[in-house]
Amino acid sequence: MKIFIPARVGVVSSLAMALLLCASGANAQAADDHQDKGLDVKSSVGDMHLGNDGDIRETGLPAYPGARLRKHDQDRNSANLALFTSAFGFKLVVVNYDSDDAPGKVIAYYRSKLKKFGKVLECHTGKHGGDIGAHDDDDNSSKSKELTCDGDNSGDVLELKAGTEDNQHIVAVEPAESGTGSSFAVVYVYTRGKQADI
Repeated sequence: MKIFIPARVGVVSSLAMALLLCASGANAQAADDHQDKGLDVKSSVGDMHLGNDGDIRETGLPAYPGARLRKHDQDRNSANLALFTSAFGFKLVVVNYDSDDAPGKVIAYYRSKLKKFGKVLECHTGKHGGDIGAHDDDDNSSKSKELTCDGDNSGDVLELKAGTEDNQHIVAVEPAESGTGSSFAVVYVYTRGKQADI
């Protein structure tokens, strides 16, 4: 299981790079250890943070009891991306875990925890990382839209979603590659400003 990264993050990453290039006199701070925890840029254009320092507490959800942070040589176990300007803002936090428990137990646990954010939507997909958000193109509405499932709603990965298009809480669960237990990602996505701005 790779880190759950929404397709829309590619656009935000491009904006983040533009912010880096445009930030004249920006104060960039990178972690001085070898863990590559993150990069912070503060400028007159906006503020940005890129790193692998995602924290489960920032998602608004607890860690599943007994779960272990996913550790693989080439995969990161967490991500944290934030980009805020006067026109828009975006925050993505992803934390990946492994558990010895079956996917059904993890799903039941998070289904109950997600209820505090509203109606819990269950989506099935062949892989996680699709476009996150609602697909209502009514730009005149300032009200945050309900979440939807993407694609044909079939596959081995179950995504539980709660919240709104602008404030999403997601847990993507699939059977572990080893055949026993499960792998899952806990995700928080926050946006501010019109989607056309992002």
